Formats: sequence, structure tokens, C-alpha cells
Amino acid sequence: MATRGSRSEKVKRIFQQFDNNRDGGLNRDEMAALVVAVNPRVKFSDEQINAILDEVFRTYGEFIDGEKGLTYDGLLRTYDDGAGDVDRDFDALGLELYPDENKGASIVSEASSSSIADERVTESQRKQRTTAWAGSPHHEIVFDDTWKLVDELEILLKRLQAKQAKTGKFKSDNFDAYSDAGWSRELGPSAELSEKRVYWEETGPDYGIFVKELGALRSRADGARSREEAFDGQMAIGRVLYEHQLFKEALISFKRSCELQPMDVRPHFRAGNCLYVLGKYKEAKEEFLLALEAAEAGGNQWGYLLPQIYVNLGIALEGEGMVLSACEYYREAAILCPTHFRALKLLGSALFGVGEYRAAAKALEEAIFMKPDYADAHCDLGSALHALGEDERAIEVFQKAIDLKPGHVDALYNLGGLYMDLGRFQRASEMYTRVLAVWPNHWRAQLNKAVSLLGAGETEEAKKALKEALKLTNRVELHDAIYHLKQLQKKKVKSNGGANGEGAFLIVEPSKFKTVGEKTTLRQDLGSAIQIRAFQRITRLSRCNVDLLKKEMNEIDVPVSYSGGGGPQKSIRKPNLEGILRRFLRFLKPETFQGAVKAINERILSVLDETGSGRVDLGMFYAVLAPICNGPPNERKRIAFDALLWQPVNEDSSQIRKVDAVQYIKLLRAIYVPSLGISEILEVHGETDSSMVSFSEFLTMFDDPDWGFGIMSTLLKLENGDRNRHGRWVCAVCRYPVIGSRFREVKSHFSLCNQCYSEGKVPPSFKQDEYKFKEYGSEAEAMKDKCMYFTLQSHKSP
Repeated sequence: MATRGSRSEKVKRIFQQFDNNRDGGLNRDEMAALVVAVNPRVKFSDEQINAILDEVFRTYGEFIDGEKGLTYDGLLRTYDDGAGDVDRDFDALGLELYPDENKGASIVSEASSSSIADERVTESQRKQRTTAWAGSPHHEIVFDDTWKLVDELEILLKRLQAKQAKTGKFKSDNFDAYSDAGWSRELGPSAELSEKRVYWEETGPDYGIFVKELGALRSRADGARSREEAFDGQMAIGRVLYEHQLFKEALISFKRSCELQPMDVRPHFRAGNCLYVLGKYKEAKEEFLLALEAAEAGGNQWGYLLPQIYVNLGIALEGEGMVLSACEYYREAAILCPTHFRALKLLGSALFGVGEYRAAAKALEEAIFMKPDYADAHCDLGSALHALGEDERAIEVFQKAIDLKPGHVDALYNLGGLYMDLGRFQRASEMYTRVLAVWPNHWRAQLNKAVSLLGAGETEEAKKALKEALKLTNRVELHDAIYHLKQLQKKKVKSNGGANGEGAFLIVEPSKFKTVGEKTTLRQDLGSAIQIRAFQRITRLSRCNVDLLKKEMNEIDVPVSYSGGGGPQKSIRKPNLEGILRRFLRFLKPETFQGAVKAINERILSVLDETGSGRVDLGMFYAVLAPICNGPPNERKRIAFDALLWQPVNEDSSQIRKVDAVQYIKLLRAIYVPSLGISEILEVHGETDSSMVSFSEFLTMFDDPDWGFGIMSTLLKLENGDRNRHGRWVCAVCRYPVIGSRFREVKSHFSLCNQCYSEGKVPPSFKQDEYKFKEYGSEAEAMKDKCMYFTLQSHKSP
């Protein structure tokens, strides 16, 4: 624990590091640079940075010195108030305490004014002239000539910066920032994994001259007397360029270092960090894997770096949307170093992202146990607890995050959502108001504030909030929400003696809903099919051609393993399964793919991996996926059958075991239509039956409306009717235009949409003992039915 004296000295060094103009204050640009540098994993938007700065400058107004900004005493007070961890930030920035603080503060200026070829400079002076990384015990510069290269490169960079600053082309919030506290200053989770706030103009003549001179330095490094010295020179050049946020140029040097010493961990790691910052996540992942391979091959030499490689590899995988795979590497980091609270926090957040809320909560609780003031971990834990239904505890945890960091936008926003879900609209409105105080341009918060105010009965205030949201964005989601807000005013269940009498709809029990004609879908079946259709949309599996499953089965080689029950399976680990899904859904963006994996993990993998082993029977997974993929219905069923044939127990046969077919139908119902019940299947059909089933017999079992997956016919009707509109017809309950099927009540002649019919909603003005509905897939069908009715009436007439 740092003493008060060393604590204040560290704060002074941090202050000096970011007081670029040496005016004794940190202005908004300098404070922004500090915030970004000590929070490298957080990808701040400009709005978030401005909100944080507004909060700091408002809270510590007494320490603001005009245009100069926050004084040293003010920065010290922020740390005293718990706004940051001095030791963490100090180590993250790679700073050191000097006996003479003024000397330490003038290192950069000394370096920039020194002579390039001054042979009289001592070793200690050389080290002082470079950035802190060069003195790291794991990355010190070995050769004297490398120091000369670094000196010259620093001068070239200062010259380029000065030229671009004159023309206004150079933008810098923090010229020297890097590093977050990690496993070593050399390879910590540093600025390599953050959004940078230094921008160079790379197209002008000045930059062209710089690149040419840089090429000459690289050639000198390559012309060194030994391969080791050339490696030392290229790594040093790369580090200097990296520190100045010239990532493309730094990458060239790190790649050259990889060629010189392929089994050294550091250049691969550094190249991976450059690629990540440049948004090339796949290439970054490949470099991190090479770093991992080199570290494992190097034995104990690189053992201390393994946790950090695992963490950064996980972060790169998340950039690709591969969150299940990222979880594996975060786990490895936490196993290797159980006190790595950041790895545990990242693991918890990733598990939450794939819907494994209980495991997420456990990991986040461990992170908080090791670092009780970890506001981000508290925030994510609150979200996990809310997903688990532990709402009161979630409120406490969110509040703790806010106490630790009063301007924590995510905690405030998520707590507002929790209060909304609980119907505590006034409290929700207060949370969204606090979000907007920190981040005025947060349109979602403004919109949700309008919704919460409407729920609280404050209609006029809700309208004002909605107008403010409209000023912030014109996104289609907002217009959809506006329409929904209008419906919320009508969506009230019948009240007893209320001012408005009855509400917008009544909910009728299923037994009172009757159908007219064989083609009219049962209400319960439609409800289940709508849920499956929603799952198709979330996962985008309806855009995945079912033939891809067959192709994958023919090409993939999966070793046979044995389950706990002893039966042979072609099982696969969830992260590997995620890779297969990525091939199926290669057309999705990373964030959309992540949402698809979450839905599949929650709905399918949780059932297939009931024991929590982390492994899934791949054949059964293909079979479960086939019915909801894109393609003709018979083709889907055929490939489901082929997937069961692909299992080891059925290979080299044209038939499958009946027990496997029964088990498959059971799983289909458990996954897609759990409300229909599945326990009776085993009792009626038996699980010990040793008979075999042909494809035609399989189809009979599959299409059985009572014991099979007969719901598929209703699903197909929804797929085919997604874009069917019915002219001027709107649903009598929700007032949306009818799309898909239209359900017409034959007595009262009102019409319902798919959703309202499946939920049993009817207009309150039509109270009947029972309701009879006829389904129309299109207006052509309705017109034909109407013509037939008039024809019959005319025949009855005398």
C-alpha cells in the first residue's frame, strides 16, 4: 500500500505526464487523454468522454483554474474520493518515481533536443530520453546502436508532429499514453487494445518524407552485425512507433521482428495488438495464437506472459463475435492466475453475452471479491442477477456500481430498465434522467424516459421527452417506439369502475376460441409457431440453406467419443461448435452473430448439454437445426434423418434406431414447443425398442400432430406469409396492419392479426360466450370466400 507521500508523488507524475502545455492545469483535451489511457479496454465514444469530463469539471469545480483546467490538487482530490486507483493508473502508464521530479518531467524535452550522433551520452541518459517501456525488465534495449536508432526516430517523430501541428493536420489528446495495469509493462492489456485519440495525416508530403527516413532507419537495423541486434532494433522501432500510435508503421517493424525471431513471443503479441487496434480482428487472433504457440514452446521463459496472451486472444475473438471461444481463453487466464480480476470480469461479461447467467454471476462475484471497488464488474453482475430474476439483489448491486462511480452510464441505464420491468416507472424515469445528465445525447435513455413517464401516468412529460428523443435521432426504432407508445395508451385490461371503462382488449381462455374450416390454425399451435419463427429471425437460421448442414457433415472429421452412458457419439466442444455456426452464418456481422449464438446457446445447447459437460452431440445438433433452416420442407426432414444416420450407431445403414428417432422428436419438442409436453413420449413409445426406422416411417413419426413435430406445417405457413398484406385491414386489437394471416370472427366480423389471435385477445366491445374464427392467408382467399357466400345466398333466394 502506498504511503500518503508516495501516493501524492505518483499523482504528481501522472499530472505531469498529461499536462502537455505545462500550464499547471489539465484542460478537457488533456483530461480526456488521461481517461482513455487508464481505461484502455473501454471503447469510449466522444459522447461518453464529454459526459465524463462534464461530471469531473462539475463535481470538482472549486479546483478548476479557468482555461487551464483541473489543477494538481483537484486531480489528487479525485483519487482521494475513490474516482481512480493511483497505483493501478501509475503502473498502467509505465511511470517511475524520480528523486528529482523536475528532472523526470523533462525527459521528453531532453530527448527531443539531443544530438543524434552524440557518442558521449551515457547509458543512463539514453534510458531517460526514451519512453518508460525501454526500461522494462522484460524489454530493455540490449545493444547500444539500438539506442541511436530510437533517438533518431524520436526526433523524426517530433519533427513530423511539429509540421503537422502547424497545418492543423495532427490531432492529439494524449501523445504518450499507453498501458493498463497487467502482467508486465511490456505485455500488459495496454493501449494496444483501446481506441486511440491521436490522429496522423498519412497522405501529405511531410508524412511521405517521414516514411522514407523511417525506411532508412529500418534498413540500418536490418544491417546490424547480428540477427539478435537486428531484432532488437526492429522491436525498438516498432515500440516507439506504437507509443506514438502509428500502428500501421509499427506493424511493419513487428512483422519484420517475427521474421528475425519466429519463436519469440513479443513481436507476435505486439503485431496482434496493432492489428486489433486497426480493426483486423481475425489477423490479430492469428498473431496471438502464434504468440501462444511460442510461449508454450518456450517453457518457463514465457510462462508469466501466458495469462495476458490468453486475455488478449479472448478480446480479439470477441471482436470477431466468437464469444463462446473467448470464454475458454478467459478461463485459461483465470486458472493460470486466480487473482487476475480483469480476466474474471471479462469471463463474466462474455458468459452473460451468451446467456449463461448463473456462471456469469459467479465469475463476476469472484472478480468483485478480489477488487471490491470494480464498478464495471458490479454493473455486469447486476445485469446477470436481473436475468436470473434476482431483482432486489440486482438493484443493490447496480446501486453499488453507481456509488463507486456516480456517472456510470451503463449502471444507471440498466437500473432504469430493471425498474421499468418491475413497473416502478417513476424510479425508472429518475435513472434515465441521471443518464441524460451525464450523457445528454443518449437517445435510448431519452426514449425510455418517455416510456417510463407514460407508465407513471405523466402523459405531458412523456410527450416532451419523446420530442427531445426525436431531436437526437431519426432512427427507425424510434418511430416504431412512437407507434408502440400510442398503443400503450389503449393497452389496458378491463377496469372495474375506471374512468375509461373498459381497456383496449380482453384475453379469452383457449376453450372459447373455435375454428371454422380445416385450414384455420389452432390458437395454441400458432402461438408456438410464432415463437419458433421469432427464434429463426434472431438466429438468422431461416437464411441458412439446409444443404450447408449436409455439406458440413460430409467434410468435417469428428472423432468418436463416449458419453457418460457409454454410447458412442461424435461430440464436440461448444467453442468448436461456434466455429461451425460461423461458417453457416458467415454473412452476419460480429455483433449480430453474437446475438445468434446467445439465442442458440440458451434454447438449443442448454438442452443438448443437459449435464453441463460443455460438449454436444454434433449429429443431434444438425438434426435439431435442420427443420428451421431454409429449404423445402421435405429436404429439411431428409437432412434431419441423414444427421441421425451420421451418428456412429447408425453409420453404414439406411435406417436409424427407433430409440434415436424417439429421442430426436423428444428433443425437438423440448427445444421448440416445450408447452406441448414431452414426458409422455417415452412412456408411450418406449426407449428400449431395438427396432429400426426407415425414412418413410421417420416422416410419419415427425409429422404426427400429437407426438411428433406437426407444428412445422404451421411454421411453414408463417414463413410463406411473412409479407402477405391484407389491404386496408388492421387488427381490431393492436391496430397494426394485418400481415401474414387474417383471422376473421364470423359473427362479429372483426379481424385479428397472428399475434393477437395466438394470445387470445379480442376487442372489449365484442363480448361473446365463444368466438369462431376463419383464417385467410391472403385477400384473394377472402374475396373468393365472400363470392361463394353471395352465390349460396342467391341460390337460397326464391
